[in-house]
Amino acid sequence: MSHWLEILIDVPVYTTFTYRNPDPDAVRQLTGCRAEVPFGSRFLTGYIINSRDTLPSSCPVPEKEIKPIKRIIDREALFDDNHVQLARWMAGFYLCGEGEALAAMLPSGKRESIAPGTDIGDVEFSAKPFTLSEEQINAVSGIRESGGEKPVYLWGLTGSGKTEVFLQAAEEVMAQGKSVIYLVPEIALTHQVEEAVTARFGQCAAVLHSGLTGSRRLSEWMRIKRGDARIVVGARSAVFAPVCNLGLIIIDEEHDGSYKSGATPRYHARQIAMRRCADAHCPLVMGSATPSVEAWHQMETGSIERFTLTARLSGGAPPEITIVPLGGETGALSSRLVQEIREAKEAGRQSIIFLNRRGFTHFFRCNTCGYEMKCRNCSVPATWHRKSGVMKCHYCGWQSPPPSVCPECGSLDTGYAGFGTEFIEDELRSHFPGYTIQRIDTDTLTVRGERKKVLDDFRNGRIDILLGTQMVAKGLNFPGVRLVGIALADTGLHMPDFRAAERTFALITQVAGRAGRFFPDGRVLIQTWSPNNPAIRLASQGNIRAFYEWEIGQRRMLDFPPFCRMVRLVFRSKKAEIALSGATGAAQILAEKLGNEGVLLGPAECPISLISGNYRHHIILKGPQLAPLLRAARHFQTNYKPLASLHIEYDVDPVNVL
Repeated sequence: MSHWLEILIDVPVYTTFTYRNPDPDAVRQLTGCRAEVPFGSRFLTGYIINSRDTLPSSCPVPEKEIKPIKRIIDREALFDDNHVQLARWMAGFYLCGEGEALAAMLPSGKRESIAPGTDIGDVEFSAKPFTLSEEQINAVSGIRESGGEKPVYLWGLTGSGKTEVFLQAAEEVMAQGKSVIYLVPEIALTHQVEEAVTARFGQCAAVLHSGLTGSRRLSEWMRIKRGDARIVVGARSAVFAPVCNLGLIIIDEEHDGSYKSGATPRYHARQIAMRRCADAHCPLVMGSATPSVEAWHQMETGSIERFTLTARLSGGAPPEITIVPLGGETGALSSRLVQEIREAKEAGRQSIIFLNRRGFTHFFRCNTCGYEMKCRNCSVPATWHRKSGVMKCHYCGWQSPPPSVCPECGSLDTGYAGFGTEFIEDELRSHFPGYTIQRIDTDTLTVRGERKKVLDDFRNGRIDILLGTQMVAKGLNFPGVRLVGIALADTGLHMPDFRAAERTFALITQVAGRAGRFFPDGRVLIQTWSPNNPAIRLASQGNIRAFYEWEIGQRRMLDFPPFCRMVRLVFRSKKAEIALSGATGAAQILAEKLGNEGVLLGPAECPISLISGNYRHHIILKGPQLAPLLRAARHFQTNYKPLASLHIEYDVDPVNVL
């Protein structure tokens, strides 16, 4: 007989709640199920982590005032004690509530559904294992022999066969009766890897990502928990999959920033994977052509074991890469790029043009008074989307008709500056009227399955030029591609963030990897205003080691990761003075608590000081060890209650400081 239920709730508090079990004589096991519970004036989803015959001595509420739960949501347990223990660790590490951590792990569906057909990606795989090269054999052996003692990293240029190493390592683990989690950075790549895994492992495979409906995600979750699926493919949150007898976690494209959650709890899937592998005493294997700077540094110091793949197994070769300075050019497409596109078409081949910026032009400007049109809710320029006829903010979605005169001085001498994918599309159609051109970005992909159709058409040669944002930067593997043109390599280079150069280098290298994957005549043109910047220059040379040496030198000199740990606190409010005063007061408390165990930077306005009508200030705690930073932040978090109009975000090991 269990009269009392101990429940976690998805709220930023650091305690459990006790509720009355309305049916204490029921035989059914309730621990691990969700329940609908009264919480203040609302009903929320709670997570039952324990059932008791006696009231906990720590319960602050008299027995007669304890409320009963409204109903049990699940027919069988959704989570177990391993998830609860992981949630408690996350709450301490990421400065969040245990209920917030547990809620981030679990699917939200209320009932299971039958899985529909899946939108598989754009790469063809063989159901049979390929014959491995000597480098690949060494890598599989290294994963097998690591025994989970330290992580293994597979560093290889694009097209060098990392996926096959991952699959054969997974096959060995599953042959031992264990389970595998295979993470990819985004949904688009999930579909491709899902096809490979399904072809190899059939119904043993499951998929978890945010693109699934809640009920479908719940169905997959329960298949995994029951042991019906033993290899799980998914994006960031799949790291929490309830696999039976975990034997291996794979993190593909480890460098990708999407492995870091942008909402509370702001966890990094790599850190969670390390924790789960340590608990299960099993290997963690990561891979990328462009490792994160932290991972590279750990490989160099021996904390991570590295295996290198140097050959493109499909018969291609690294492409010829050329920097094209934009000075003196009249349009967004240089004469050299126009000529290379034409030559690719004449050779019966295809081109990919990449620009990591949507819209037609980047901002509206008055040439008389210098006015720039910004979003009314955010401190960023509004982008002109000519097709839809609006100025649009890419942060909050605000939009407005483009002004016909300057709103500040009334001048007619106005214009637009910068360019986006819409602008590039117009130029391409002007230069190449007889070519088939397709733009692919979030503005054009509004129908489910449209991306797959476009990529199928491109693979089958029905499209001459594919233009897009990051959607074309990763995971595409088309024999017909001869040319990759990077319309502007500088888009993220000059952001006020310590990872700007790293991101620029990785993006150029990844995009360049789309050319020459099957034939040794691939060409890449990098258009830039900064041809001498080391990130761009070294990416054009394919000199990955030199870039990491340079970037690590910069980080060491400035004392940024991997040479320090960081905790960032962002104070946001609809009122500018409240955001500022909250950050100022917190800085005094945190500095006193931190003492000489770290450095406090700020308070200062965030580089993007206004988002969605919220004014933003931040504080950064830096130090050689994370523990003192967490102690100071947790002390502030638990002992000081902010004003109702002030919200504080806690970000441990931030991937950006914008």
